[in-house]
Amino acid sequence: MRFAEQWSWCTVESIRDVTPTIREFRLRPESGHVTPYPAGSHIGVSVLIDGQPARRSYSLVENSDAGTYRIAVRLAPDSRGGSRGMWNLRAGARIEICNPSSLLEIDWTRRNYCLIAGGIGITPMTGIAAALRRRNIDAPLHYAVKSRGDAAFLGELTTLLGDRLNVYASDEGARLDLETTFRALPDDAIAVICGPMRMLEAARRAWNDLGRAPADLRYETFGSSGLKPTAEFRVRLKDTDIELIVPQNSSMLDALNGAGFEVISDCQRGECGVCALDVVAVEGEIDHRDVFFSDQQKQDNRKICPCVSRAIGVVTIDTLYRAEAV
Repeated sequence: MRFAEQWSWCTVESIRDVTPTIREFRLRPESGHVTPYPAGSHIGVSVLIDGQPARRSYSLVENSDAGTYRIAVRLAPDSRGGSRGMWNLRAGARIEICNPSSLLEIDWTRRNYCLIAGGIGITPMTGIAAALRRRNIDAPLHYAVKSRGDAAFLGELTTLLGDRLNVYASDEGARLDLETTFRALPDDAIAVICGPMRMLEAARRAWNDLGRAPADLRYETFGSSGLKPTAEFRVRLKDTDIELIVPQNSSMLDALNGAGFEVISDCQRGECGVCALDVVAVEGEIDHRDVFFSDQQKQDNRKICPCVSRAIGVVTIDTLYRAEAV
């Protein structure tokens, strides 16, 4: 494991809606201590989904209050239920969280950066943008949304960045052109992006097509961001008659671990590849929601990250489990 999880209790100090579908939560640790964390970090949250505890990750929003954590959650009808569980919380509730961690691994020694966010992907960008401003680096932030009414923290970002903030509202006919944006960057620039899967895949293609160093594109996604609807599907285990049902509100990883087929994992965000399993057969279609495998590897359908990826139909996998001979 690249980071050790430490869980502790917080109190939900305040809740407010920053857009009609995005709700902000301020969490105050009952220990009175906020663990220092780098910009772009996230925390794990234990949330009840249909009465059962589940873990979800939420990026930390830039916060002037050193005594609280600040997160924002988009109410997503097509998800595994975590947002619904969070939106059911009220001020004063107790909630368990794990210590902040970051997988973005940003090189802070550069002089040129480009920040890109899609929808709720703005949350980690608030902290990264503020960190760059503290370093006197004027990095542009490109923010793609359905409408300006859907743009969370727009006032704060405008105050922070001024004309370095570029908002692309699709209902206004504005569209972020990733190729043009990347082509205009200095050769030593780093791009940091967080958004839905379609945006990340388009960014990776544009970045690679321009011959830029892959390591200079840093990205983060969210596990509910797929190309297919989030629905129940089935998983079969190779060389057994075992078939598991993965509910809409659960991951394949949770289903396997819950049935006793322990799968090693780390980030549980589709970014590290530690939990990757071999795919034996697919009856239907795999919705690869990770950012670990390349486009070609996803087309080959030989591996799957069960922490975030899903399927339509049935997928047969090899967990290396073998029933003992009697």
